[in-house]
Amino acid sequence: MEEALKREMKEETGLDVRIIRQVGVYSDPNRDPRGHTVSVAFLCLGEGGLRAGDDAKEVHVVPIGEALNLPLAFDHAKILKDALNSRDYR
Repeated sequence: MEEALKREMKEETGLDVRIIRQVGVYSDPNRDPRGHTVSVAFLCLGEGGLRAGDDAKEVHVVPIGEALNLPLAFDHAKILKDALNSRDYR
């Protein structure tokens, strides 16, 4: 899973990431109205030149203090809060 994460982050953002820790596994059947999906979230540090990959029209860096004010999809606000509340982040 960790190698797939690093590969996808490089492909979609241009960043090389260092995994800090796994944040959690999110599997509520109602979390995505399109169907039952499971997400495994990681807290990572990225380095390199940021660019939008083939699945993204644009990519932006958002200050952490502003991230939770954005309209996030599904349960992504919960995932972000879980990552930001971790002892590894603080």
